[in-house]
Amino acid sequence: MQKTSVALGLFDGVHLGHRAVLQEAKKSDFIPVVFTFPAETAVRKNSGGYIYSSHTRNFILNRDFKFQVACMDFEQLRNLSGEAFAEKILCQELHASHVTCGYDFKFGYHASCNIEDLKNFGKKFHFTVKLVNAVKQDKQIISSTEIRKLLLAGEIEKANTFLGMPYFILEKVSHGAQLGRTIHFPTINQVFHENQLVPKFGVYASQTRTPDGKYYHSITNIGIKPTVNYNGLPLAETYIKNFSGDLYDKNLQVRLLKFIRPEMKFDSVQALTRQMQEDLKFCC
Repeated sequence: MQKTSVALGLFDGVHLGHRAVLQEAKKSDFIPVVFTFPAETAVRKNSGGYIYSSHTRNFILNRDFKFQVACMDFEQLRNLSGEAFAEKILCQELHASHVTCGYDFKFGYHASCNIEDLKNFGKKFHFTVKLVNAVKQDKQIISSTEIRKLLLAGEIEKANTFLGMPYFILEKVSHGAQLGRTIHFPTINQVFHENQLVPKFGVYASQTRTPDGKYYHSITNIGIKPTVNYNGLPLAETYIKNFSGDLYDKNLQVRLLKFIRPEMKFDSVQALTRQMQEDLKFCC
């Protein structure tokens, strides 16, 4: 039975505060494991939505930190007491010898237990506990709540600083109406999930990673496309500069780097084409 070092949290943005928890968990000699919940069900709808889908979050945790991810439905645990969580999940299920969490971590029925409770349970069930203090930038605590505000305001550069990497969209390319091809600006469409936070509608300078691992300059428009029915869900529509190829049904990573302008309506195809040529100046 291999012992583990467990990082506790939702990690829906995997921001600098989350990264501090993860780095601390990796300092032990035990197998690093993240215990978390599906972002789609754990993040309250009235919070603005989850920053990353579970599959995107797990992609980051696996790629950047080499953590195993133990993800459990919140409904399975919501009625467990704090002590039962420590015994059944941390001790019996995950074989935790060391547990790391953020300063504001709460657990147990109705989030009734705090860090001191976790330390007491650790003594009882034989695991150590490490608390990670808040990470600040410009005297501001970095949190998912603050990052949501920044994304909704289109302050993508500051959001990226708080995240510790560019915010990105990692979704399969959907089929569209292919109207971009008629004006020599073919685009790819990636649809956001229901209840997912969507950055401010508008045009962004971006960077797109194609399946061959190469990065291309691009521009991305975020909004709702009236010409294609995606059940009313917003999407990211990206033009990839100097790229030609079939990307349908492939998972692409599109990084948002700079907010260029809000959405605009155009009186003609010529006006749209001229504006896209202007937008392209920001993506190189």
